[in-house]
Amino acid sequence: MQRSVLSLAILCAIQQTVSAEESADLGSVVITAPAMEVPLTVVTDPKAPRQPLPAHDGADYLKTIPGFNVIRKGGADGDPVLRGMAASRLNILQDGEAVLGGCGGRMDPPTAYIYPESFDKVTVIKGPQTVRYGPVGSAGTVLFERDPIRYTEAGWQAYGSALFGSFGRNDQVVSASGGSEKFYLRGGATRSQMDDYKDGDGNTVHGEYKRWSTDLALGWTPDDNTTLELSAARSDGEAAYADRMMDGVAFERENWGIKFERRNISDIVEKIEAQAYYNYVDHVMDNYSLRPLSMGTKRVGNPDRKTTGVRLASTLNTGANTKTNIGIDQQSNTHTSRSSQNQDMMPYQDKARIEDANFDNLGVFGELTYDVSVQDRVLAGLRADRWKAEDKRSTGSTANVERSKTLVSGFLRHEHDFNAGTTGYLGLGHSERFPDYWELINKQSEYTDSAFHTKPEKVNQIDVGLIRESGPWHLSVAGFVNRTDDYILVDTRYPGKVGTTIARNIDARTWGGEAGLIWAASGWKLDGTLAYVRGDNRTDGTALAQLPPLELRLGAEYGTGVWSVGGMLRSVAKQDRVDIGAGSIVGQDIDETSGFSVFSINGSWKPSKLVQLTAGVDNLFNKNYAEHISRAGFDVSGYEQTTRINEPGRTYWLKASIKL
Repeated sequence: MQRSVLSLAILCAIQQTVSAEESADLGSVVITAPAMEVPLTVVTDPKAPRQPLPAHDGADYLKTIPGFNVIRKGGADGDPVLRGMAASRLNILQDGEAVLGGCGGRMDPPTAYIYPESFDKVTVIKGPQTVRYGPVGSAGTVLFERDPIRYTEAGWQAYGSALFGSFGRNDQVVSASGGSEKFYLRGGATRSQMDDYKDGDGNTVHGEYKRWSTDLALGWTPDDNTTLELSAARSDGEAAYADRMMDGVAFERENWGIKFERRNISDIVEKIEAQAYYNYVDHVMDNYSLRPLSMGTKRVGNPDRKTTGVRLASTLNTGANTKTNIGIDQQSNTHTSRSSQNQDMMPYQDKARIEDANFDNLGVFGELTYDVSVQDRVLAGLRADRWKAEDKRSTGSTANVERSKTLVSGFLRHEHDFNAGTTGYLGLGHSERFPDYWELINKQSEYTDSAFHTKPEKVNQIDVGLIRESGPWHLSVAGFVNRTDDYILVDTRYPGKVGTTIARNIDARTWGGEAGLIWAASGWKLDGTLAYVRGDNRTDGTALAQLPPLELRLGAEYGTGVWSVGGMLRSVAKQDRVDIGAGSIVGQDIDETSGFSVFSINGSWKPSKLVQLTAGVDNLFNKNYAEHISRAGFDVSGYEQTTRINEPGRTYWLKASIKL
């Protein structure tokens, strides 16, 4: 590690030092959050260094954006939560593709197969305020995207980074592209590894992981307006879990995709897009590879899922002041599994995979933007989804049963520019969500051994907010209130079925929002964000379970363009509004929690336009704490069992990146 860090320092030193003005556009460590520049949308660069240091997966990256939290299970592969909502309530796509995990215990949520730094941009759209990206996420939509490529002459570009930190953390990322006017080739690879970490009390947490990914794309650009791209990706890894009796020893993903885009076709047709993809994940979990086999035999589970999808869309100039997006998309996925209760005697590899469920969805959508005047815009969208699900199990109360449903979602939003720097908005959104695999197949109902007939959720939400920029100040405020009919509650203490996890429908209500304030001048940047959500289970007359408490982040930074130094205070309030034993497919309330505060510091140095060195200390005062929505600790042999999975203690890190 010392030789690697020294080499990076030498590389930086031999670069030509440039002025602060030349380096200023490189940016520095992202501490609290990128500013919300347009209503309900946050766009951020996943290659920028961040504090606190995220794990190398999509969920831990998203937790650095206010409004997001992560349900910790170990060192990686947590479930992201936006405004208290998780799983399929949050629509997550990578380059327009859906990647669905296979594990019945959510070892591999979609973000487990996302390597953020291999992408160019992350976009978060909060609330049911878009219909263009597949079935609507009632909490929001997250897009991990790569920028389009078009070379006007032969050329190339590259990016690389290396990170080293406490607990054996080391990451390497490399990506490059090159081409000519007619063709381009883009590729990349990532690798990330960390040992078990220690919490603030010095207890070792069972959370080691090792992950890698590769991707490759070949593009044809016969002219300025046409792009055809073929892509492929593979990834795999392993991860230990402190909240259960098994660990993930394989996370294999295989991907193939094709995209076509034609722009500036006519005065009316601005763009047409077509996309098709195939994603296959093969997940293996066992109780002996990454932990001591304390009792019993070697047990293995091997679920997999195949997801295919297509999308056709067009952007139309339907009037002097109107732009419309229309399209159709389709997605199918099949889930199978196999297992062994004695791997030495009956290896799982010798068993046939058994299909237990498949899903199919066909959706049509339209979304328009109408400029009413120079200061006013109206945005609206409508979407219909035809869902079909089959219970392919051979036993149980719903064996071989099929069900289908047409669901309708839509939104209407008015945006008004009060002046050149101030925009306000008011939006109404409605979304209908079909229950996912974990809610239909992996749970029981109140009265039967299957939850296959669980009703779809229906959300009606109001979003309101203001964005103001004036001189050195930037203010953004986003609030929401919603009512959810047939909210799908996952309950472990239902009368008559105590100890059995069931899915049942209730009526719920949530409200809350986020606020951010930034002041930047004379090299200084001071910013703060506030996030809060509150909810009620209106059916049972209790608090809605698994909602994170009030959270405040304060950041300060001073920089010259060549170097910077900064710090962050994250303060989280207590949470006493709980419903113990209830929650969602990603976890249930354990008990009330007290608040905590964590302080972190960082610095950066940019000796040239091409090279950046950043370093930091997260949890500087070695605070021992756990997030309210963290999973409960499991009794893993050789490790201290805790009520929740505690967060890492003091963490040192150093990162170097280069752009060519």
